[in-house]
Amino acid sequence: MPCPGAAGGRLVSAVDAVVPRPVAVLRLLAGRGAFRAGTQVAAAAPATVWDGSTFGHFAAALGLCGWLLLVADAPEKAALKTLARVRRIGPAVSRPAVAMAAAPVAVLLAVLVPVAVTAPLSVATLYLAAGAWSACTGLLMAVSGLHRVRGRPVLDTMAFGASGGVVLAVTAATLWIGWPPQTHLLLVLAGTVAVTCAALAALPRDWLPLLGTGAARGRRLLRPLARATWLLGVADLCDALCFAAVYLVLGVSGRSGQSGVLYLALLPAVAVCQLAIYLLRVAQPATSRRLRGPAGRAGRARAVRLLGRVERAGAAVAVACAVLLGWALPDGRAPSPGVMGGLVLVVLALFLTVMYAAYLVENTNNDVLAVTSAGAFAGLVATGSLAAVVVPWAGAAGGVVALALGVPVKAHVMRRMLISRNSE
Repeated sequence: MPCPGAAGGRLVSAVDAVVPRPVAVLRLLAGRGAFRAGTQVAAAAPATVWDGSTFGHFAAALGLCGWLLLVADAPEKAALKTLARVRRIGPAVSRPAVAMAAAPVAVLLAVLVPVAVTAPLSVATLYLAAGAWSACTGLLMAVSGLHRVRGRPVLDTMAFGASGGVVLAVTAATLWIGWPPQTHLLLVLAGTVAVTCAALAALPRDWLPLLGTGAARGRRLLRPLARATWLLGVADLCDALCFAAVYLVLGVSGRSGQSGVLYLALLPAVAVCQLAIYLLRVAQPATSRRLRGPAGRAGRARAVRLLGRVERAGAAVAVACAVLLGWALPDGRAPSPGVMGGLVLVVLALFLTVMYAAYLVENTNNDVLAVTSAGAFAGLVATGSLAAVVVPWAGAAGGVVALALGVPVKAHVMRRMLISRNSE
């Protein structure tokens, strides 16, 4: 929604941190929906022209590099929380946020260009292109978040609509011509970089690193913003690394051929999670404003109740997964669609519940940010450990089981830490 000081580098008032009108939200969802449709098609359609081994390597590269999106997008979450609570925001927060989001993209592109020129069809090019595309998408998300708070949500819609169009066009060409995964990802990356540069150019000059004035204020805010970005980003990063850990164990255990099965099975759930994350980001400034100060206690209490439900469900899920795997995969065969679908639904339900609880905690006060990061790290350790035991035997299905059982561990650590802080 338009707000005073939305244009240029003028001030943005905390009282303008409100949830956009339903019509505006629908427009935003249209842009992200086009992007998600493009990425869904781009992920699945090449399986019709590539052999199983080639598609498995492609899926493994995307799965292992997916966490880089969250590294580049982490500053958005910190900026959206901050802007709802301070009045002098604009350039002073935007500049370091953009710089932190762009840094991983710049590093990956600097490494990718010479590798792609000298060895365009190498494994290194495949993984670097997948990582750079993931990070560049995260940067585009961060920049689009700044456009939303400036009162220009249409730029978010246009950016992700264009990015989805790029992905669909390149995928259609790949299906027609039969390009290898490296060429496919390099072209998708080139289009995404162009869209991201256009989104950056649409920001006011004062909101861009190295171009704005008021550097002293920006330096004062850099440390607290970097701390918030780190604590908020670690939680999301650990969640993404849980998935990367499963793909890694599949490859190390000689079951990389099932990476494609796992990737296709998780695609719908990932799409739902990303839609939920986006809706929470749209509402984050208003939520941060609402849960500021004493109201945060009620938000944390609700989070504790939700986490307790996930803990209780975790025990039942563990028993059900043990019985299901023992019955459906007695000799390590590839999982059936019904088994994979049921396991993915379990992961989705648990993950969405914990994600919303963490969202409530993160938007109360900065003192409890360590709760979500510690819980996410515990979940990563649990998922990796379980994957190392189950995946070599059960393959892709074992990977989903490890993801499902890692979420209640995360919920337990978060709930105990919140209870301990409240008692103190």
